[in-house]
Amino acid sequence: RLYSNIQKWMERKHAVSRPLSVTFKKLNQMIRGWIRYFKISSIKGFLDKFGQWLRHKVRCIIIKQWKRPMTIYNNLMKLNKACRSNLTHEDIFKCANSRLGWYRRSCGNIVNFLLSSTVLGIKKGDRPGLVNPLDYYLEIL
Repeated sequence: RLYSNIQKWMERKHAVSRPLSVTFKKLNQMIRGWIRYFKISSIKGFLDKFGQWLRHKVRCIIIKQWKRPMTIYNNLMKLNKACRSNLTHEDIFKCANSRLGWYRRSCGNIVNFLLSSTVLGIKKGDRPGLVNPLDYYLEIL
């Protein structure tokens, strides 16, 4: 049921129109509540796969919010400089101008590396960081 509840909340056409702060806040509430309810059972393997899927969906929404290839390129370059990673201009340009769909584009190495779980977990302004379900589960135990 957690998958279905989050899939309803994260439908791309609705989630893109919301600010990320609202999306992250609601996701954190749903994940924390679900983990606290089921913390007695052993759900470590499930939470590992679920966390990967959730971050993939969030990356897809972020890429779609950026919309245009030039905006995607500029934002990925900013993240490249902020993370001090040595990705080349050509690699980021290829990713930004890819003809793949949103979901497929968000699973590429460059987007996964620049929008990693640590970057998504950073609190920025009024936006809370995205909670990592597996880390939260292990922290509660």
